[in-house]
Amino acid sequence: MTHLSEILKKRVEGDVMFDTFSRGRYATDASLYQMMPQGIVSPKSESDIHAALDAARGTGVPLLARGGGTSQCGQTVNNALVLDNTQYFNDILELDVEKKRCVVRPGIVLDELNRALKPHGLWFPVDVSTASRATIGGMTGNNSCGGKSLRYGMMRDNVLSIDAILADGSQHHFGPVQDTSNAELTALTNDLLALGAREAAEIDARFPKVMRRVGGYNIDALTPGQAPNNLAHLLVGSEGTLAYSTAIELKLWPLLSEKVLGICHFPTFHHAMDAAQHLVKLKPQGVELVDATMIALARDIQMFRKTIEDVVTGKPDALLLVEFAEEDTSTHGAKLAQLEEMMGDLGFSWKGKGSNWGGVTKVPEPARQARIADLRSSGLNIMMSMKAEGKPVSFVEDCAVELPDLAAYTAGLTEIFEKHGTRGTWYAHASVGCLHVRPVLNLKLDQDVQKMRAIAEECFDLVAQYKGSHSGEHGDGIVRSEFHEKMFGPRMVANFAEVKQRFDPEGLFNPGKIVDPPKMDDRSLFRYSAEYSVEDFKTALDWSGWPGNGGGFQGAVEMCNNNGACRKLKGGVMCPSFRVTRKEQDLTRGRANTLRLAISGQLGPDAMSSDAMAETMKLCVSCKGCKRECPTGVDMARMKIEVQAARIRKHGLSFHDRLVAYLPRYAPFVSRLPWLANLRNRMPGLAKLTEGLTKFTASRDLPTWAARRFRDDEVTPAEKPQAVLFADSFNRYFEPENLRAASSILNAAEVPFDVARAPKGERPLCCGRTFLSVGLIDEAKQEAERLVAALLPYAREGIPIIGLEPSCLLTLRDEIPALLPGEDTQILAEHARMLEEYIADQADNPDFTLPLSSPAPKVLLHGHCHQKAMGVMSSIETTLAMLPDTEIETVETSCCGMAGAFGYGSETHDISRKMAELDLAPAVRNADVETLIVADGTSCRHQVADTTGRKPIHVARLLEMALSK
Repeated sequence: MTHLSEILKKRVEGDVMFDTFSRGRYATDASLYQMMPQGIVSPKSESDIHAALDAARGTGVPLLARGGGTSQCGQTVNNALVLDNTQYFNDILELDVEKKRCVVRPGIVLDELNRALKPHGLWFPVDVSTASRATIGGMTGNNSCGGKSLRYGMMRDNVLSIDAILADGSQHHFGPVQDTSNAELTALTNDLLALGAREAAEIDARFPKVMRRVGGYNIDALTPGQAPNNLAHLLVGSEGTLAYSTAIELKLWPLLSEKVLGICHFPTFHHAMDAAQHLVKLKPQGVELVDATMIALARDIQMFRKTIEDVVTGKPDALLLVEFAEEDTSTHGAKLAQLEEMMGDLGFSWKGKGSNWGGVTKVPEPARQARIADLRSSGLNIMMSMKAEGKPVSFVEDCAVELPDLAAYTAGLTEIFEKHGTRGTWYAHASVGCLHVRPVLNLKLDQDVQKMRAIAEECFDLVAQYKGSHSGEHGDGIVRSEFHEKMFGPRMVANFAEVKQRFDPEGLFNPGKIVDPPKMDDRSLFRYSAEYSVEDFKTALDWSGWPGNGGGFQGAVEMCNNNGACRKLKGGVMCPSFRVTRKEQDLTRGRANTLRLAISGQLGPDAMSSDAMAETMKLCVSCKGCKRECPTGVDMARMKIEVQAARIRKHGLSFHDRLVAYLPRYAPFVSRLPWLANLRNRMPGLAKLTEGLTKFTASRDLPTWAARRFRDDEVTPAEKPQAVLFADSFNRYFEPENLRAASSILNAAEVPFDVARAPKGERPLCCGRTFLSVGLIDEAKQEAERLVAALLPYAREGIPIIGLEPSCLLTLRDEIPALLPGEDTQILAEHARMLEEYIADQADNPDFTLPLSSPAPKVLLHGHCHQKAMGVMSSIETTLAMLPDTEIETVETSCCGMAGAFGYGSETHDISRKMAELDLAPAVRNADVETLIVADGTSCRHQVADTTGRKPIHVARLLEMALSK
């Protein structure tokens, strides 16, 4: 494809990528398939799309439009030239608030659109669970539905018109049929309407009458009697096989800001399914299912555990989440009362026994509703969090039947699963008879592939028996297109082929989908093909919690199911670099795919230690956001350590990395001459002069060495300590006032404590974080062993280990147990506490008191990424709530962008600043001058100071100020 690549690089303004690593990152979506593309283009304009289309047509290469790449059925993979619309082609072209309509580019993400619409009191209500990464173009191509389709309909009901480019390069406006001077469009329109008139009786007979039907082409939009026929509705659900959309006109709706939720508990899954037909009579805007498997899995995921404990009563076998949202919000209480009454009429009560047990948990509070919505929208990915080789597989996932048939259909499907020795996981849209079900299979095994085929055949026969739809939400792609004849009959399949031929006679657009598909069980198209294998290899860290070679590293990498949750642009932490670049390689998903291809030999020899792999990992700031927020638990920060260790073994260590890694070793000596160490910041031109050698950017001052470092003998050891303070290297040598503040706080609370000390004559203790950050595993282990030896006697006595720097203290909970697996490090992990956690833990301790006053009218708190990843933020907020007459506001932000040495790198400082400017820096600049800016992270404090001029302080210093007032 060298010729195509050269043509595109000359004609396209956007990014053009033909290297193996980039192509590999676009070879998969959220389905079970993998197809290596010919190349990738991220277009910046319509002219880029025309150029790509011309080049593809001229070289005989198919073309595939792609959005978030979250398709469940393989719609967005192909051996084609892939055009990724998400990076640049993603703006709002028009917004007419009065007429409630807008026109957008296909690459805009649904959540981004709704954030822009919210100030105008409007929203686009096709609220798919992937709203944080699903693009309007992808949703249009898939005819997406969402949880509120009962009220608002599907994409087809909300797309008014589409501007699109045809395979011959001509561009047309597709909308309600009307007279036009465009002869080409008139001819196409007449042909399509003639097909609709000719086939009207067949369409009426063969198309399922259920609301959720997205299989095949929407040729029912062409039949007589439509008022008027809208050709855009034919493009909706066409999966990019007919034309390339460049602008999409949407119908908007008033935003109903308030809603209430009733969580109905059922003793059996069958009871829940049978109840759905009755609950919809109350006219909710959605009824969503959560089954017992999802409840159990969610309990094991840190970010969802509290939500489950908060809203689930007893041990239900299924929940139905019934949501009401009315313009007259005064009716919401009555709606919940009616829901309780109906559950009683159906025979369920909290006092009931056996099949009569059940009831309603009322959730009127928006914050609790939001947590439940996050849980529900993560349903598919929660199901995929199983660590075994077998995973819930999407292929009969979203068949739809009429509500009266739902209980019988689900019972029949369960029988099919049991017949083939597996079980299904269930969730989703009970209100419209469309349930997501995934049987658990291991598609690396040929016998399970055969099971998949048999289950598909029998399931679709069952759907046909109930006159349902075999494709109720997630489309056709590779997995279902083959079964159109079973569902629609041969004549309708011929009609689909006729539509494809009329639009795209050369098969340029996304071939093999809807028309002329391959077999759904063609293993040559699988992510785990028959040839897929991973040779065993030695890893540096402990991965024994997962299956597969590399001590489980293989299984940990393969946990990524391409769900794309890491593509979110707001909320949470992951993936901060992607929020700046919007490049697939800067995602947990993109990196995980690259690792999977590398360890399985699909990227060539030595891929793990290659320059291309280093580039893939370059902007990963090890924020650990994915550890908490990735629904399948992909821990890219830990995986990056393995990559760096492999690269060091192959290429050695750079001078820059040596300066970073060995800081704890040379700091005791350098700190004796702080004026000399700080000369680089003070002498004009010295930073620029040393930039090339050190690779530290001259545009930032490096952290200032303290004039008087912290010494362990500043604290007199308690005879019987009740706490031990861990003095990390960053606070010891650069901001010792924080350690002194922590000492003051413990003294004020009359807590006898000691400082963790190295054996006499040895350098101070260190967690090994700096060594881990560059991949020096052996050195990190040495530091970890010293730290474990010093702290273990305290931990065995149940004495808490208190730290101030999140990246250091929390290493005791995360990386050190992976470096030195065993009982000792687990005991340490259980006793490692941030200062604020320790204080929050004393809430019920009558012997612990802190005499606090207000240090300031308001505190703006920024949480370190590792605090967020390890679930520590609530403890900080609890502790700061002890401050009287002080308003505490937590900044909703991703990573600050400094991330240790990342923000100081000559090649990464620019991205670092851009990360800060997304949320954190603007929030700080907007803060009142009397507001104190507080951040525990050393990096965070330096980033805020560099980008805003404000000087943040550690929480320890804030509490010390409150003591002295």
